[in-house]
Amino acid sequence: MEFQLNDILLGAASAATQIEGGDQNNTWYDWYRRGYIKDGADPSVATDHYARWREDLALMKNMGIQCYRFGVEWSRIEPEEGVFDEAAIARYREEIQAMVDAGIRPLLTLHHFSDPLWLAEKGAFANRDNITYYLRFVHKMVVSLGDLVSEYITFNEPNVYAFNGFLVGAWPPGKKDPLAMCRVMTAITAAHIEAYGLIRKTRLQMGYGDTRVGVALHLRAFAPKDPQDPIHRFWAEKAEALFQGNMLRAMCTGHAAFPVGKHPSIVPGRYCDFHGVNYYTRSTVSGPADGVAEGAPVNDLGWEIYPQGIAEVCRKVYRLLPRPIYITENGTCDNEDRFRARYIAEHLQALADSGLPVERYYHWCFCDNWEWLEGYTARFGLVRVDYTDQSRTVKRSGEFYRKMIREGGVSEALYREYCAVPYRNADGEEC
Repeated sequence: MEFQLNDILLGAASAATQIEGGDQNNTWYDWYRRGYIKDGADPSVATDHYARWREDLALMKNMGIQCYRFGVEWSRIEPEEGVFDEAAIARYREEIQAMVDAGIRPLLTLHHFSDPLWLAEKGAFANRDNITYYLRFVHKMVVSLGDLVSEYITFNEPNVYAFNGFLVGAWPPGKKDPLAMCRVMTAITAAHIEAYGLIRKTRLQMGYGDTRVGVALHLRAFAPKDPQDPIHRFWAEKAEALFQGNMLRAMCTGHAAFPVGKHPSIVPGRYCDFHGVNYYTRSTVSGPADGVAEGAPVNDLGWEIYPQGIAEVCRKVYRLLPRPIYITENGTCDNEDRFRARYIAEHLQALADSGLPVERYYHWCFCDNWEWLEGYTARFGLVRVDYTDQSRTVKRSGEFYRKMIREGGVSEALYREYCAVPYRNADGEEC
């Protein structure tokens, strides 16, 4: 394997709840308190980034990280309805300023799964009236940070937020209500469309014109288990549309279809300046349930490793609306850091060979972090965190990433040194 990055900037991604620690006023701390985290790990500890951000930023700079996607914790900034913590905002400004000074481009995520408890008590996004609170928060963030941040993601993986929290019931608030899921998807689509215009208008009023706004959806490659079976093809098509395709279309173009419903703000238009693509895996489908292709390589969570899928989903979003593409998340659970470098290289090669306007690649994630329901048991980072003392150590995959950034691609020698390892399938066999 040998390829050049073709001007793709390489960075890393994170979420406030997963790394910061110190906040207990959000829905995910409440979910932990109620005993739903598999290993009992506490998100109010996480990786202590809120205190250790200088150490993490120094590591990023040393590794040559070119861009960083991060989030702010809404419940920390607005701990009570309508009450904003100016000290917390100043603390975020300090970190972002240091990021900019280090030559790292910031991309700010405004909502990443976690809601303030006061918003949850009002029904969160299952209640469309709560869009107003989200827009007030967005406006506050742009006014407070707009001189430092020109690129924004309104929502991270709203399809996953709605599906897991309001249909499956595995995430807060733990509902199993298809109608509630549809209400959430509709409200978030409307909130994104309104926020898109609000962010651009606010920054223009502040005298800043170089604004980019997008949304980061979880996008999978879907495939029928048997391509010749019409039932398998039917379910693959329906699963793709219901889980991601219809919401993507509605958020980007304002054309709504089930499970996104009607709302006055959801009207035809163009509502993204870039496509945010979170890609991890492929779903192989023979019915209404998810599946993995037989004998396929998998990661430590059992997700299929399917590098060509990242180019497949990018082609779909670009056909929907021609816009620059940011890979806002891509990574793998590899607790021993055995095959992560290969995973990164193969996905980047698929992007480099695609001919698509991919401008950014944000690896998920920089440091190992608190991985939602998995707690500390699933490691995705380029940097290892020892959770007994919060010390950081750059992994072998992190060294590979550093060299790839420096070289602007992957040479045969670099691939042989870091990536020439086998994958394993679900049975533990090398493949």
